[in-house]
Amino acid sequence: MRVLITGASGFLGKALCRELTARGDDITPLSSKDGDLTRADSLDRFGEQSYDQIYHLAAWTQAGDFCLHHAGEQWIINQQINTNVLAWRQKSQPKAKLICMGTSCAYAPECELKEENYLVGTPIESLFTYAHTKRMLYVGLLALNKQFGLNYLCLVPSTLYGPGYHTDGRQMHFIFDLIRKIIRGKLRGEPVLLWGDGYQSRELVFVDDFVRVALDLASTRNNDLINIGAGEEFTIRHFAKLICEKVGYPFASIQFDAQRYVGARSKCLNIDKLRQISPKLNLTPLKTGLEKTIEWMLKEETKL
Repeated sequence: MRVLITGASGFLGKALCRELTARGDDITPLSSKDGDLTRADSLDRFGEQSYDQIYHLAAWTQAGDFCLHHAGEQWIINQQINTNVLAWRQKSQPKAKLICMGTSCAYAPECELKEENYLVGTPIESLFTYAHTKRMLYVGLLALNKQFGLNYLCLVPSTLYGPGYHTDGRQMHFIFDLIRKIIRGKLRGEPVLLWGDGYQSRELVFVDDFVRVALDLASTRNNDLINIGAGEEFTIRHFAKLICEKVGYPFASIQFDAQRYVGARSKCLNIDKLRQISPKLNLTPLKTGLEKTIEWMLKEETKL
């Protein structure tokens, strides 16, 4: 199978490319070095090849409070990227199945985080712009399917974690930031200050689990929106305690700054639909996944 992947150099992109290669697929991995997706002609040179699937992972964003400071840029850049990918696919690859990534922040905080509510209500203010660019991406999939019959799948991931995350100075998702701070506290004696009071809750999915589930769904589900999560969430304090146990750092030494940005207080995807589709869903236990991630980050400590 021939597969094109945008955002192939990202955390998820690298994991996806590894698995597709292991399965024997012929992949075309694209990163920003291979072309500027904000340009309408950026994908034209790939039009002569016929692809069976296109994974669109590219997005202009970062974790933490990035969205607070780049709302306008996020709207313009992500709308350009998504529009150009959808337009090129419609023009040059109409037979290819397009698999796109949604975002859990598209769900309004007052609604249950289940698929029928993806376009309902108002997303959290701090992530409002990015959430709507992902909503618009989904609307584009619906529109192209309605008019041209183009096949798609939109997957909404919970926060992904595991070995291989970026260490290039960009803001990190909360779990990597927790691990980094606690490792530096242990090895360098730095104070460990965590944002928020520690009682905000989050859900994690091991990246290799996400890839495996995504590939299975891509081969069986058409024209659908599906959440991929663990179905359970834990407080930041719970994550921190597990990390402290593994690293050997005293949890009591951690400081919490309740005045800092934390985003949503709770975020856990409803995965009833996924469980119906995949009744034998088997995900990596949290403690196991954290241990693998911590071990990798310890090896990368000098880059953190």
